[in-house]
Amino acid sequence: MFKISKMTDYGVVVMAQLAQATDAVVTAPDLAAGAGLPAPTVAKILKRMTQGGLVTSHRGTNGGYALSRPATEISVADIIGALEGPVAVTACVDGATGDACSVESLCLIRGCWDRVNAAVNRTLKSMSLAEIATPPNFIDLPAVPTRAPVDV
Repeated sequence: MFKISKMTDYGVVVMAQLAQATDAVVTAPDLAAGAGLPAPTVAKILKRMTQGGLVTSHRGTNGGYALSRPATEISVADIIGALEGPVAVTACVDGATGDACSVESLCLIRGCWDRVNAAVNRTLKSMSLAEIATPPNFIDLPAVPTRAPVDV
């Protein structure tokens, strides 16, 4: 099963909060409170996002965190990459040499995993933080079809 880690899920939530922030700078405690997450978890996420170049930290009494570029220019793949490294669906497509599959040279389906991995990466790169941070507009959704009542 493809599943992102809890830390990555939380990271997307924290980044979405930063994207939605009306203030230019948001403190880590405010982000933790808004997300309902423990402060140490948010601090760890912010540290990795800062190291990944997605967030900038500002020191001082008016300090906190802000996105390093517009939310439209940050992809979901960027967020996952900052927290977990590059997305790879199998060991043979992640470019790692230490944990590569022992039958990689004989594998008949390796090329298939390359295509799957490429499709997943394309999708994650095409979704911006701005899209994720925007709540869905349920008014524009198509109406759910209903059946007419049946007389008994």
